Amino acid sequence: MNGPAPLEYGWWLASRASGIVALLCVTISVAIGLMMAGKISRRPGMAKALMGVHEQTALAGLLAIAVHGITLLGDAWLNPGPAGVVVPFVMDYRPVFTGLGIIAGWLAVLLGLSFYFRRRIGTKRWRSLHRATLLVWVLGVIHTIGAGTDGQSTWMLAFVAVSSAVIVPLLVLRMRPRPAPAPRRAPVPSS
Repeated sequence: MNGPAPLEYGWWLASRASGIVALLCVTISVAIGLMMAGKISRRPGMAKALMGVHEQTALAGLLAIAVHGITLLGDAWLNPGPAGVVVPFVMDYRPVFTGLGIIAGWLAVLLGLSFYFRRRIGTKRWRSLHRATLLVWVLGVIHTIGAGTDGQSTWMLAFVAVSSAVIVPLLVLRMRPRPAPAPRRAPVPSS
């Protein structure tokens, strides 16, 4: 057998796999969130179903982000230490790209879990904050391409291109100006 045994890279493989799952989940969640915000589907019952998938993929993404960081602690080659995994720009390996990934992870936690506190912080304020979730996706893509050992691979670039081809048009639809509601007429008294 040539080369090192795959088990020697088990922690790295687990971290890389969970990072890819995290990016996939965040991509799906952001796309669904943009669909709902842009009112893409108006079929009855669809909004509730989309909300469920949106919430579950966001939670799965948060779990995958946590696994991504925790398993990275076991990587003997990077050996990032706890600070390297939770503090942006501290890790020696590609510090800018890993730092942006750490910022994306913390933003994902903050913005994702804020859903459960929206009544306390006010729904309007929560919605304004929640719009920044797109930044989590952008930073996650930059992190993946810049820090991932397979970030420049054809399949990863194809994934980023396809997900961008979905998210960018949804974002454009979301940001389009909406017509003002028609003014209500005062009822005309009948004689």
